[in-house]
Formats: sequence, C-alpha cells, structure tokens
Amino acid sequence: MQLVAEHIDIGTRSPTVLLNESDAAELGVHALERVQLRRGGRTTIGIVELTDELVSEGTLGVTRRLDHLEGAVEVSVAPQPDSVYYIRKKLDDIELEADELSRIVRDIYEERLADVELGAYVSATYTNGLSLEETMHLTESMADAGETIAWEEPVIADKHSIGGVAGNRVTPILVPIVAAAGLKIPKTSSRAVTSAAGTADTMEVLCDVEFSVPEIRDIVGETGGCLVWGGAVNLSPVDDRIIRAETPLSIDPKGQLIASVLSKKKSAGSTNVVVDIPYGEGAKVESLAEARELAEDFNRVGDHLGMAVECAITNGAAPVGRGVGPVLEAREVLATLAGGGPNDLRMKAIRLADLLFESTGVDADAAEILDSGQAEETFREILAAQNGDPDVEAADLSPGRHTVAVRAARDGVVTHINNRLVNEVARRAGAPRDPGAGLELHRRVGEMAASGETLFTVHAESEDKLADAKALTERVETVRVRHPDEALVDRV
Repeated sequence: MQLVAEHIDIGTRSPTVLLNESDAAELGVHALERVQLRRGGRTTIGIVELTDELVSEGTLGVTRRLDHLEGAVEVSVAPQPDSVYYIRKKLDDIELEADELSRIVRDIYEERLADVELGAYVSATYTNGLSLEETMHLTESMADAGETIAWEEPVIADKHSIGGVAGNRVTPILVPIVAAAGLKIPKTSSRAVTSAAGTADTMEVLCDVEFSVPEIRDIVGETGGCLVWGGAVNLSPVDDRIIRAETPLSIDPKGQLIASVLSKKKSAGSTNVVVDIPYGEGAKVESLAEARELAEDFNRVGDHLGMAVECAITNGAAPVGRGVGPVLEAREVLATLAGGGPNDLRMKAIRLADLLFESTGVDADAAEILDSGQAEETFREILAAQNGDPDVEAADLSPGRHTVAVRAARDGVVTHINNRLVNEVARRAGAPRDPGAGLELHRRVGEMAASGETLFTVHAESEDKLADAKALTERVETVRVRHPDEALVDRV
C-alpha cells in the first residue's frame, strides 16, 4: 500500500507511525504491530498506533524518530522481531543464550521494540532474574552498543554507587582527590531517577555537564578528571532506555543493575572501578548477606570484562551528610573540599578514594590530598574546564526561599531516618528539576531531639510544591524519634 507520510508530534520516543483504522484494516495490521516503510531505496520499521481522527485515509503520521520520511511511502506488514520471542522465553523463566540477549539489546538500541515489549523484558528480568552467565553476556552486548572511549593510559580509574542513599554526594569529592594523585578519572554520572539529586544534577549547579566525547577527552587531558552527564554521550545507550522502562515501576533487577553499571564503565574505557554498595533499612540492598552476594557478582562480571572491580559495602541505613537536593548537596561538596563539611561525607570519600589507589597500585593518601587543598584546587580546575565559576563558594549558593520546618513531636533520640521518604519529600518539593529544592537535616541518627525542636527543613522554589511536600511530611514519619527506653528492643 502507498501512503503519504506527514510529520506528527505525539510525544513518543519510539519509532511510532499513526495509521487510519481503515488503512490498517486493509493492510491487516493491529496496534503495536510493525510495518515496513520503503522510500528512496531505504527501509525503516515503524510501530503502529491506530486513529480515526488524527490522520485521514491515505496518510501516514510519522513521529520525530521517523521524520526523515516525507511524501509517498510504500507500507507493508513487517515480521515481529526475534527478540520478542526471546523476551517471552524469559517470561517463562528459560535462560537465554548469548546471541538471544545480543538480539534483544540490538533491537532496543535500534528502537524496534514497543514500550510494552520493553516493559515485558524488564518485568521478566525482575521476576525471574538473570543468571551470572546471562549477566555477563548482557553486559558485553550493552557495552558494544553505542560509542566507546579508548585512552592511551593503561590505567583509567572510575567509581559508581548503586544508589538509594539520600545526600550520597561522594563522587565530586572523590574525583578531584584521585585526579590530584595523577590518575585519569573520566567520570560520567547520571541524573536522578528516584532520588532528590544525581551527581549530574548537583554538578549542574556549579558548571556545565553536557559534553561530547572529544570535549570530554580535552577536559580530562587538561585536569585529569571530569564530572559530566553520561546521557549526553552515546555510551551504553541501551542502559538509558531500559532505565526509562524501570523507573515507573521503581524496580532495579540485580542482574540488570550489574549490566547497567559495568557496561557504562566498559564503554567509557575504565580499567579499575570501585563500586559503592550501601546496605541497610531503606536502602536498595537491605541485608549484609545480599550486599556481599551482589559484590561477588560484580567482581565476577568485572573479571569477565577484563576490569578490576573493587566493591565497598557501606552503611546505607541513613542519608549521608545533611543536605539533600542539588544546591544543598553542592554546598556540602564545596565545604568538604575546603576542609569542612559533614564528617560522614568526608570519610566516605576518603575511604573509597583509598580503595581506588590500592586497586591501581598508586602510592597516595586520600586524606592528605584532601587536607592539603590539592583536591579543592583540582576540583576548581575541573569547574573552569566545564565552563563553571572556579571561584564559587558554598555561601554563594542559596536553596529555595520557601521553607517549612518539621519538628519533633516528643522528646527522644533519633533512631532512624528513612532514605526513601527523605528523597520523596525532596522530590515533592521540586528536586531535582528545581535545583534549590530539597531538605536540610538538623538531627542525625543517635542524636537527641527535644519536643518542638526542628528535625529538618524543607526548601522549595514554589509555594505549591512546598505545600505538596509539607502534606507528605504530615502523613509519614521521615525521621523517627523514640524515647531512649523504647530504643531497647530486647534484653538477653
């Protein structure tokens, strides 16, 4: 059938085409099936959506992904990709072969899967898991899809946290420590998915974070490190598309998590990686046994890929630092590099940097580099290279002016701060989209609080978002305060 292609914007990321229901009936295709589009010797696949209003008979509506099509187009029924059958196998809990996983990754990369099919893949890996062999094959395939960066240096350092801990802004402190020691550390980071701020969100308060691969090479060549948004470069792009499908479900299957992290590191040219695995109540990983099992799998997959992976199992039962949200976290990064800042943030950055030094065989002391001011100097060089203000101070950064204080309802000791709820309150306040939104903790676990004393302050850039965050704090117990006698669970 020949149809006339016209551009139409329906806000979809997939290569969708809109067919009038009469034309679809004549072709014999249904919604979410595929059609083959031929024009000028070029063949493209589109995923079908049906309408009887948006496009008329004889017209093919093409979205942004297919906007190279214009005018007369030959349209025919396309076969279903093999990857759909492999996804169905995984739903039936059948282990997939390397070539089957490779085909799924390739079809995700080429955007041949509908959103519902990608959602089915994510559900299958969440429900039935991935074996170690599947995880290895998946990681390789994801790393091979998209760009890769090759470096002349034999050792390229990197660090990653699996996330889930509010305020865990270790990376902007660790990167300049490591770079100041003479190691190359081209750090690509993510934006927040479910947290109040990703490293890229925090760094964007201070400088630009979107750069091309050649620009990243120049920044690293000049300063030894960078702190950029990974989504701006085409490194393991399949990972970004899978994360998009995982986010609405708030799931992060273990095998997919490992493949996500290590495929990004492999494609970035990293040779030595430290992976931070926080565990505890409210973290992604709740038990020490689960954290150790995850660490062992990270190590095995890293070995398979030829990378030295060192896992640090850390305390993730409470937020790190006191500020949560892009501006509040950026202030603590600057304060820590200047010799102050929260002690838990400082110590965690030092310990993870020392692990990288040990892994790479570099004779350096992270605490000495931080205390000497070398790390701060290198950080400011990175800011300048990334078009930021190298003279910025913590006092120059102001959080949202609309605030509400959440107070203790009784005298007692802080026994728990819920990471998930801290992030949710900050996001309701507008973080990370509104950089000044977030919350500031005034009491930490183990500290005493008197009735009426402020436990934390919520910041927002708009009154409406502040009201939304305030309403949530009134329904949930973000910071748990108990009388000292209640802290005694049992006596043996």
